[in-house]
Amino acid sequence: MRFLFKTSYAQDIALARHEGHRFWYSLLVVLLVAAPWLLSEYGLAQLTFVLIYAIVGLGLMLLAGFTGLFSIGHAAFLGVGAYTEAVLVAAGLPFPLALLCAMLLAAAVGVVVGLPALRVKGIYLGIATMAFGFVVAEVFARWESVTGGNAGLQVKAPAIGTWSVDDGVSFYLLCLVLTIVATLGVLNLLRSPTGRAFVAIRDSEISAQSMGIHLARYKTLSFAISAALAGLGGALYAHMIKFLSPDQFDIVQSIDLLLMVVIGGLGSVHGAFLGAIFLIVMPQAINAAKDFLPEAIGMAPGLKAAVYGLVLIVFVLFEPMGLYGRWLKIRTWFSVFPFYRRGMFKRQKSFQKSERLR
Repeated sequence: MRFLFKTSYAQDIALARHEGHRFWYSLLVVLLVAAPWLLSEYGLAQLTFVLIYAIVGLGLMLLAGFTGLFSIGHAAFLGVGAYTEAVLVAAGLPFPLALLCAMLLAAAVGVVVGLPALRVKGIYLGIATMAFGFVVAEVFARWESVTGGNAGLQVKAPAIGTWSVDDGVSFYLLCLVLTIVATLGVLNLLRSPTGRAFVAIRDSEISAQSMGIHLARYKTLSFAISAALAGLGGALYAHMIKFLSPDQFDIVQSIDLLLMVVIGGLGSVHGAFLGAIFLIVMPQAINAAKDFLPEAIGMAPGLKAAVYGLVLIVFVLFEPMGLYGRWLKIRTWFSVFPFYRRGMFKRQKSFQKSERLR
């Protein structure tokens, strides 16, 4: 088992805690860069979707996992970024500027949602964001002169100067670079005073306010940053699928995004990536399992929703820390074997279940 003896504040806030972290994350980056030559075209496309959803998951994790504000309408921000990117690229705006505008417009919409949401919390905040998602989806369907309505909207391939990102490999590398930048940005934000204020608000709003944290300012900022990352993911999503329609950003997509961060592990950056992998792999697993199920069950229209609901119930009851929490327990078991105790994580679990001062 590894013990760290920290001798400076810089060591305490370092992104990599020890040499093992540097080695494994460097190896992961090398494998991701080499993925176009290691995977098939289909596998590379699925990995690209994982990166895109990971960016969106980072934003939702920042909002729900680190600030404690749940959103059941996050697909609306995804759609705002996607449609903004598609319209601006079609109008001839360079891809980097269109990407920036998609993030800024999504952030502005996040502020508009965040301001009224300051007066509500818990399930009421979820209902408010869900209502916002319905409104935005209706705007996408009705504003036919811009979005194309239910007929859909074609998306042009992105281009950076003379470099046209029109093939799977180059677009994957672009998504990889943006994912790394977004991840480093979120990690640095979390170790800054702003990130610590987000965590303080999540743990106890009254305690945070007593320490001088401006609740309205930081809640609105959390919504804006989360929406900006969703807008970035939406812009990449638009170029990936090359066609947009309003039904791609409905309530089902919002629930999938929330399911992604809950199953991945709330309150951890790793959870956003594990949840994105789950969101991409799970439908493939369900489709593969249909061949071994009775026809009445395998061809049932609600099979995917039923499986997702069952998985969510299992995680909430037996593994509330998500996939990343399960990995921490497995790693600890191997580190301290044979001295691992079943109640080792009980204290942390009971703290999560306790009623905190509100």
